[in-house]
Amino acid sequence: MSLFIPTYFSPISQYAELVKADDVVFEVEDNFQKQSYRNRCYIYNSSGKQLLTIPVKHQIKDGRKKTKDTLVENNVPWQDQHFKSLKIAYRTSPFFDFLEDDIAPIFNKKYKYLQDLNIDTYLFITDALQLNSDFILTKEYQTENITNDFRFLADKKHQPKKLIERYIQMFDDKHGFIPNLSILDLLFMEGPNAISFL
Repeated sequence: MSLFIPTYFSPISQYAELVKADDVVFEVEDNFQKQSYRNRCYIYNSSGKQLLTIPVKHQIKDGRKKTKDTLVENNVPWQDQHFKSLKIAYRTSPFFDFLEDDIAPIFNKKYKYLQDLNIDTYLFITDALQLNSDFILTKEYQTENITNDFRFLADKKHQPKKLIERYIQMFDDKHGFIPNLSILDLLFMEGPNAISFL
């Protein structure tokens, strides 16, 4: 099995492994880690790398907090802010117009759990890339019989050694190429051709 953690519009490195996986298993019994891709992604705007973070709260008061129990903090208008940021950054990109109506529901739906939101972002991306979107959720934390363990890709401190080839980015003439941004960056720039870079 190929084991991943569902993340928010995952970095390109995660999709580079997801497209090769025969069976996608999402680890949902892990402990929530701050400063990870579980509730954040990076896009490219006119100032360079921009962080989009989903505010979260936890149901459990003490002890370790599982990612699957992590709640989205909806008292902050984060969805409006994220969608506006994407529009400003990518409105003149080659494929934003084609995908805008399909991605909009993610920013209009009220999510209770972070995990549900992350699964929806996965389903949006696999649909846009015309990939098989089948997956299994773990029932307990996985420690054995893991063929390919890609859970580390959810941690932003662990950058992959091998990166995909360069593609044209919105503001690379200003700031140069920024590797391993959210899959959205590649998708809005390359559309269906994004798969060939992965």
